Amino acid sequence: MIGPTLTTPRLKLRPPQADDWPAFAAFMASERAQFVGGPADIGKAWRAFGHVAGHWVLRGFGSFVFTRRDNDSALGLTGPWYPADWPEHEIGWTVWDPDAEGQGLAAEAAAHAREHAYTALGWTTAVSYIAPANARSIALAQRLGAVLDTAADAPDDTALVYRHPAPGTAA
Repeated sequence: MIGPTLTTPRLKLRPPQADDWPAFAAFMASERAQFVGGPADIGKAWRAFGHVAGHWVLRGFGSFVFTRRDNDSALGLTGPWYPADWPEHEIGWTVWDPDAEGQGLAAEAAAHAREHAYTALGWTTAVSYIAPANARSIALAQRLGAVLDTAADAPDDTALVYRHPAPGTAA
């Protein structure tokens, strides 16, 4: 996959690659994927992974797989996302590896991906669509400085919309 590779003090963010499939499939088969269409069988997971990779081809940008800088094993996914039926540009995230939770890695990766969207992609605003029961994602959005925007449209009737700080004011 062609696209930029970004780095933070602890992480590398890169476009998805074929070697990421086993980690993604394991995540999607688990209860941990309940807020992103899982648990999913292998066919549904494969199609979802195709959407992640295909977004880069169709939009020229997409969500980054994040890994530790010294190990290329996929830990999760974060970054710019804008399917054809989404009302606004989104910064999304999922942590695939349960051992990567609780260390601030998703926050570090999402903040860097958001900065990339604002600078390199020229976005002027970004939201995150979050299921109301997804307390961990809501907490992460708030940690990133995003606030609930009850006036914003969502891609479905149930998602909460968290609006991220404007470029240059990001938390």
